[in-house]
Amino acid sequence: MFRAEKSKIADFRPGYASRADNCELLERNLKPLYLLAFLLTPSHKDAERGFSMTAEECLGEQAVFKEWAQSWIKRSLIKNVIGVVSPGSSRRCEKRDFWNVGQNEEERNDEINALTRLPHLERFVFVMSILEHYSDWECSVLLGRSIKKVAQSRMRGAPASRPANAFSPVESRT
Repeated sequence: MFRAEKSKIADFRPGYASRADNCELLERNLKPLYLLAFLLTPSHKDAERGFSMTAEECLGEQAVFKEWAQSWIKRSLIKNVIGVVSPGSSRRCEKRDFWNVGQNEEERNDEINALTRLPHLERFVFVMSILEHYSDWECSVLLGRSIKKVAQSRMRGAPASRPANAFSPVESRT
């Protein structure tokens, strides 16, 4: 009996996400992930760059549990976009693109465009903490800022971008 149990333990292999799993997640969540990248960058060029870096990274990664793959992809996207845009910089003269999905979604387009007008750090903190439900600590680690600075940025950015529940860049955070 003990030998049989030992055999079961030896045969146990945690389910890692394969390239096919990651590819399927990227394909299924293409629009919400791109919207997340755009909300962070307000530039279609930078959003595409961050998304393509994430896709490359995800298709090469083999050490992520299947159950964690979706949240890992979102976190990778956020980290890559942070690298592309550098939210701590004071790039005030950048060209901001408008989100334009379709005529039937004008109200949502206005909400997205209003959010993209926030200063860099406030926008990143708002998207990460309010929309993606990252803690101040997680935001602080990813952005390289103090928890106090993150909390202050969230407080400055939240009133300027109401209503928060109108945004849903990625359906669920798993």
